[in-house]
Amino acid sequence: MEHTVKAFEEDITRLRGLIAEMGGLAELSVQESLEAIVNGDEDLAEKVIARDKEIDALETEVDRLAVRIIALRAPMADDLREVIAALKIAGVVERIGDYAKNISKRVGKIEGRRHFEPIALIPAMGEVAAEMVHDVLTAYAARDPQLAREVIQRDATVDAFYDSIFRNLVTYMVENPATIGSAAQLLFVARNVERVGDHATNVAEMVHFAATGTYPPDREELNP
Repeated sequence: MEHTVKAFEEDITRLRGLIAEMGGLAELSVQESLEAIVNGDEDLAEKVIARDKEIDALETEVDRLAVRIIALRAPMADDLREVIAALKIAGVVERIGDYAKNISKRVGKIEGRRHFEPIALIPAMGEVAAEMVHDVLTAYAARDPQLAREVIQRDATVDAFYDSIFRNLVTYMVENPATIGSAAQLLFVARNVERVGDHATNVAEMVHFAATGTYPPDREELNP
């Protein structure tokens, strides 16, 4: 029995480690994709795009390990909740990596970067979204439902950034028709950053569930 318990604990530790590794790569990809956009760094963008395969491979490993734990260890109650949460979190983190890859693919499509004023609006939005990813992974590692709720609260800030950037870009396109192509690419980038914030919020909800057995209050309650 002791051997079985030890083997289960080792599997859970491995599962947590895989999620942490995945999350660290996704967080780095978000940061570097935005750096590449602002600086027009296509080499850095290619690194982000290539890294996505590593994130995908880790998600596959999480899936296999979680299924193995459920099949061989038959976890109950809290333990089963953690395994299921890890499965869901891995899927969401994989999507965050996809958004970073999508952003990176736009790097070479923004013309006249030095004179394209709206690009200066992206870093602040990206910083909040990247911090959400970082903090939600910290919340997962620490089983911290309070930090998870704080991450959920910050999603409103990312949404407000997106609304502001959208309005600015539309105005800029009207006043500078020649920039419509580049502005449309930047709108796509902003939308992907907004989705990163949404997915960090989804992870936070799962972390809260894994830690407490309950989902957090509605976002409206957390953001009165």
